[in-house]
Amino acid sequence: MSPFQNAMLQLDKAAKLMGLKKEKLEKLKNPKKIFSVKIPVVMDSGKTVKFTAFRVQHNNNRGPYKGGIRFHPNVSLNEIKALSFWMSIKTAAVGIPFGGGKGGVIVNPKKLSKIELEKLSRGYMRAFYKNLGPRIDVPAPDVNTTPQIMDWMADEYGKLTGKSQPGVITGKSIKAGGSLGRGTATANGGFFILQELVKKMKVSPKNLTVAVQGFGNAGANMADLLFHAGFKIVAVSDSQTALADQTGKGFDSHLIEKIKKSHGRVDVCTCQKISCACKNHKHLPVQKILEQPCDILVLAALENQITKANAKKIKAKVILELANGPIAPEADKELGKKGIIVVPDVLANAGGVTVSYFEWYQNIKKQKWPLAKVKKELKDTMIKAFNEIGALAQKYDTDLRAAAFISALKKITK
Repeated sequence: MSPFQNAMLQLDKAAKLMGLKKEKLEKLKNPKKIFSVKIPVVMDSGKTVKFTAFRVQHNNNRGPYKGGIRFHPNVSLNEIKALSFWMSIKTAAVGIPFGGGKGGVIVNPKKLSKIELEKLSRGYMRAFYKNLGPRIDVPAPDVNTTPQIMDWMADEYGKLTGKSQPGVITGKSIKAGGSLGRGTATANGGFFILQELVKKMKVSPKNLTVAVQGFGNAGANMADLLFHAGFKIVAVSDSQTALADQTGKGFDSHLIEKIKKSHGRVDVCTCQKISCACKNHKHLPVQKILEQPCDILVLAALENQITKANAKKIKAKVILELANGPIAPEADKELGKKGIIVVPDVLANAGGVTVSYFEWYQNIKKQKWPLAKVKKELKDTMIKAFNEIGALAQKYDTDLRAAAFISALKKITK
């Protein structure tokens, strides 16, 4: 099932629970605008290559469209439509005045030189700038896009419009008008929610084990936060490797991050194969991390990681979705039957867009917030949303995902 089909199933479930009128439901099933272009880039070889790019604007009832731009070889219009819809839900669920949008380019940026990457980034802005703006549509980073790429895009927008407008894009570098705390915002937001959930469960972090799937920005930062808070990290993975602790003490997240940076993969030894002679950890096929015994499973990779095929094998008691759409709807049902608490992506990973809103606000108001203020505002926003959604879950006798959708839909359709 495609990401967009998954998203529509989630929408239908929440709409039925809350009794949303059919005409309002149908409007939410389709984006307001879809743009698709070919961006020509003169490569270092002198050859011109055309890259397919998208921008989808789903809903702006509550404010400017908002959503990241991903550079990935598997980008598709179907995926971008789903992500733009989830952004509409996400911004409303945490109560920030944005709508939902998303962008993407079909490209493997790791195969581009820095000059080629800059040309593509500026080309993206040239292709879509007439439909973007601080009060219209505000992009941000996503998979494989960075503050440097956002800086290039913001600079290009200024050149095209004849005026510097840093509020056109978020996730920029600090020197270009970015906000302090943006780089760790997704992990911080999820961490604040997990802390609140653990507090409600009346369990000490030191008695809880965690597996982290995905070791990019969100996963690595979450592992670091959990490690320092006393949680025991018993398994980690990236796109190449999965490791499970054998000592019973858990991994030091700093060691794993250091070794990943040194040779490009999550590993605490020089082993290059799944079979390994080391005694303090074992290598696993990447997807097997999902089935490891743990109290908390953090999903920080890509879509559709837990499906109907592997849902019965999940042993975690709590799942935190830092990635977008990592659990398929049919798997959600199975996890619910097992009593597993799922903190959904539209809430758990909303820290990123929340601090993006703070960045946009600072740009518009010409302010510069200290890091302590950013973190406090983020924590207050996330915990307030979590408690509101928890109350709706009880009211409607449903799971946190459906409750988050209900909370968002009430605001969007008001």
